[in-house]
Amino acid sequence: MQLKIMPRKKRLPAGRVALILYLCQMISALEVPLDPKLLEDLVQPPTITQQSPKDYIIDPRENIVIQCKAKGKPPPSFSWTRNGTHFDIDKDPLVTMKPGSGTLTINIMSEGKAETYEGVYQCTARNERGAAISNNIVVRPSRSPLWTKEKLEPITLRNGQSLVLPCRPPLGLPPPIIFWMDNSFQRLPQSERVSQGLNGDLYFSNVLPEDTREDYICYARFNHTQTIQQKQPISVKVISVDELNDTIAANLSDTEFYSAKPNRERPPTFLTPEGNTSNKEELRGNVLSLECIAEGLPTPVIYWIKEDGTLPINRTFYRNFKKTLQIIQVSEADSGNYQCIAKNALGAVHHTISVTVKAAPYWILAPQNLVLSPGEDGSLICRAHGNPKPRISWLSNGVPLEIAPDDPSRKIDGDTIIFSNVQERSSAVYQCNASNEYGYLLANAFVNVLAEPPRILTSANTLYQVIANRPALLDCAFFGSPLPTVEWFREAKGSALRDDIYILHENGTLEIPVAQKDSTGTYTCVARNKLGIAKNEVHLEIKDPTRIIKQPEYAVVQRGSTVSFECKVKHDHTLIPTITWLKDNGELPSDGRFTVDKDHLEVADVRDGDGGTYTCVANTTLDVVSASAVLSVVAPTPTPAPIYDVPNPPFDLELTDQLDKSVQLSWTPGDDNNSPITEFIIEYEDAMHEAGLWHHQTKVSGTQTTAQLKLSPYVNYSFRVMAVNSLGRSLPSEASEQYLTKAAEPDTNPTAVEGLGSEPDNLVITWKPLNGFESNGPGLQYKVSWRQKDGDDEWASVVVANVSKYIVSGTPTFVPYLIKVQALNDVGFAPEPAVVMGHSGEDLPMVAPGNVRVNVVNSTLAEVHWDAVPLKSIRGHLQGYRIYYWKAQEGSPKRNRRHIEKKILTFQGSKTHGMLPGLEPFSHYTLNVRVVNGKGEGPASPDRVFNTPEGVPSAPSSLKIVNPTLDSLTLEWDPPSRPNGILTEYTLKYQPINSTHELGPLVDLKIPANKTRWTLKNLNFSTRYKFYFYAQTAAGSGSQITEEAVTTVDEGAGKGKIIHLHDFIHV
Repeated sequence: MQLKIMPRKKRLPAGRVALILYLCQMISALEVPLDPKLLEDLVQPPTITQQSPKDYIIDPRENIVIQCKAKGKPPPSFSWTRNGTHFDIDKDPLVTMKPGSGTLTINIMSEGKAETYEGVYQCTARNERGAAISNNIVVRPSRSPLWTKEKLEPITLRNGQSLVLPCRPPLGLPPPIIFWMDNSFQRLPQSERVSQGLNGDLYFSNVLPEDTREDYICYARFNHTQTIQQKQPISVKVISVDELNDTIAANLSDTEFYSAKPNRERPPTFLTPEGNTSNKEELRGNVLSLECIAEGLPTPVIYWIKEDGTLPINRTFYRNFKKTLQIIQVSEADSGNYQCIAKNALGAVHHTISVTVKAAPYWILAPQNLVLSPGEDGSLICRAHGNPKPRISWLSNGVPLEIAPDDPSRKIDGDTIIFSNVQERSSAVYQCNASNEYGYLLANAFVNVLAEPPRILTSANTLYQVIANRPALLDCAFFGSPLPTVEWFREAKGSALRDDIYILHENGTLEIPVAQKDSTGTYTCVARNKLGIAKNEVHLEIKDPTRIIKQPEYAVVQRGSTVSFECKVKHDHTLIPTITWLKDNGELPSDGRFTVDKDHLEVADVRDGDGGTYTCVANTTLDVVSASAVLSVVAPTPTPAPIYDVPNPPFDLELTDQLDKSVQLSWTPGDDNNSPITEFIIEYEDAMHEAGLWHHQTKVSGTQTTAQLKLSPYVNYSFRVMAVNSLGRSLPSEASEQYLTKAAEPDTNPTAVEGLGSEPDNLVITWKPLNGFESNGPGLQYKVSWRQKDGDDEWASVVVANVSKYIVSGTPTFVPYLIKVQALNDVGFAPEPAVVMGHSGEDLPMVAPGNVRVNVVNSTLAEVHWDAVPLKSIRGHLQGYRIYYWKAQEGSPKRNRRHIEKKILTFQGSKTHGMLPGLEPFSHYTLNVRVVNGKGEGPASPDRVFNTPEGVPSAPSSLKIVNPTLDSLTLEWDPPSRPNGILTEYTLKYQPINSTHELGPLVDLKIPANKTRWTLKNLNFSTRYKFYFYAQTAAGSGSQITEEAVTTVDEGAGKGKIIHLHDFIHV
């Protein structure tokens, strides 16, 4: 039951200065709700709840029922007055009163007449706390009298004349509705030329021959009695002047015929209203109807204006072809002069209507019920306006205050009754009457003096369910006298809820303007007055809103095809949605072609009539959402080839079943673009440790839309999904909401753990640290432990953070150590780590290899052997042996030996021999051998010297031909740059070349090794020769150099000429 609480303070007009200080302390009205529990022990003066209208027109064919109902405690008794005197219903057998109310039933259907019971009735409802009265109900039977008998003469008139057919219906109650019809009960057509006036007459601006008929009949319909009365038919005949001249023109008198003048056009004149001005009075709130009907030829057109003002846009209407101007909800501001203008081609005429708007009384502030406790103050205010200004009069329990029993707590000041220090005897029902010549208002308002502690009427533990981001209204209907104050508390603790976040309504309701998930909880309403306190708890649950995450899409389909609309809905898991499909905001056709399956609507064999707007409506008990799509049906066309593409990105990602090390991810697939989705790829981002970097999480089948994901501790996860089809991978979806998992001890230990010394007396322990994702929680550290492998020492350990290396100092040189590195964080330790072996730092080897031997294999290759050094002397990891060797420079002083270029060959591991390739023949070499470990080289072995035998020489450094003559050529050359031994001789071979590049016989010539020039004689003139030239040692012949040259034609011309080298070939 809703409780209405009025403001505690009244604001009074400035003219009531003397009362301001007093009235500011007034306690205002409290309506006592008719709650069954409350009514068991609360008294309340009567209140009229239902009554018949003031002007009550009854149907004389039915029983008369005059309504009067009231509430109160104890239940009120009822009595009636008729025409101002007591109406004793017990003395009239036709009158009965309905039990439990004051409603009268007068049985006139069995006997009696309605006219007998005409009069003014008033009902009084009374109990021990006062009396309430109804309005004066004027009861009148409806009347539908017959038309008076009259003889109607036929009307004959000339074409173009104006005409008014009078209706003059009988006066009925209520007034009848007028319309014109013919004998066939067909309405007569109306237009700008012919129309019915507000008085019921039928006006012709000008007549035409087709207006001729004998059955112009005016009908009056009386709605209350459902009867229709008709006037005698009127006969009208319209003739032209030509017709008149041909027939009876000579026999017609002026009185029988309106005019014998020729038909001619004329300017407008008004048929109604008459004259240039008229007056109109209307009551506020009614419909103002102004009418101007003009005659003329051609037919005039009517226009309306308001002098010194404009017509109200939203309240102005034109009726009857603009001959009637109507303004609805008329007010005093609509008073003024209105002008109608009738105009045709020959002129215009004006008429001014002066409008005055009067007003029956209407409420500005009606008096409200007062519930006060003994000793309190209050007031009743009755304020009404009207034109003329209404007179205010007060009654108490239906009796004018002038003759009512005196009450010392009551003081009257015009439209206000002021109560001071009220007592229980002050309880009464007061009536305010505001009246003027156009009507009256009557209002009942009781003053009920009660002393009651607070009571809360809202049921205890009421559960309110509200959609998130919407207002939540928590009721606390209450009652008490004095008027209780109401406060709200949350979770039964803390301070009262304040207006800065909440809205506290005067009726006790607590409003949360925008309810959020964290608004869920228990709220306590506390009502207090000086007589006690009352509490009540209610509960609020906030639900996720229902959303349409995949809306039906606009579709253009061909006749005969099938179309499907999809409507995917996301909703709070505790609410069950109902999906309904509509077509053009109505039900789907009852046609088997329309099938609904869960969130799909399918229309098969589409027809033209299926086009329209299809709407998906999703309802839950708390909210409703909808989405629409338009279906357009077109003629069949050749089917275009489908467009294939990678899928659209998935959307609407949601995380559910959130556990410490797992979560369920769900999504909605995007369009597959005509290629089925084969799989979904899920990636994650760790916003805490690697923001902006996405990592592969897993992949699932293309038929799945959910995945159970394994999670690591202490990671702020976000997920995204990509769809894959045969054309490739979609763009990533929008990221899901973030989910921070709880911290835990590390699952793994560092990898790549090593122990290597950087100095002979330390051990450097290194490892690959865990990344932030692997840390599983805050405060990541490492416990580093070590001990000698072959000793009995305990493990030594240290805990470090933010490093990946720890140096153990003071160790023996190159000793094996056992090492382990364990991760830990603020939660705990990782599992026991694996043990790895390392060594402390190395030092340079102490011993050189012994017994170095050299075996020369040939002029460019030698084999070296040596004995291995003892392992303990290596003092580190054996890397191998290294041979240094170099070639002695001939004639080089011993002091420049350090400048000799030395070559190095390293042999890995424990090998004790190796080959030296690429030696130079006929050379003197020196070598030594050293052992190598991780720290470097040991001392060198004693030098060993060896010589390489002779080899074949390189080609001569150059060869050129000079001084050609007719029969000779001179050759000059430089010896080989690398003789590789002692030169024994040169060999020269040559042969002629003819014009076809064919070679002649080859000549072989030996030249002493000490020569660098040689002349060939007795050669053919003007002949090209090819030469082959090389050197020799005891080891054999070297590479050759070739050249070509030509003997000259003219010895004089060729003398001293140098032939340029063409080829320089080494074989």
